[in-house]
Amino acid sequence: MDIRSLSAAKSYASARPATEPGESGPGMMQSLQAVGQEFAETLRAGEKAAMGSMTGSVDPHALVQALAQTELAVETAVTVRNKVVEAYQEILRMPV
Repeated sequence: MDIRSLSAAKSYASARPATEPGESGPGMMQSLQAVGQEFAETLRAGEKAAMGSMTGSVDPHALVQALAQTELAVETAVTVRNKVVEAYQEILRMPV
């Protein structure tokens, strides 16, 4: 099982600043799809580590590391969802 503890730091370092122009069109859809697949893979790795620890095939350190990455991914997804809902509600409050 390969769990990279610095994957979040690498992703952050390779991310573009928010002030740069963003993508649009098909490239944006591919990016969102890749993010969704990476999120699902992180969840699968956490579940696999949890099942492995129950059978004794994974050491506790790897389990804690996998669960910490899973927790970070879920918290990030919830934060993004909250921001999207907040932006949508703000658009609904705008006068026409």
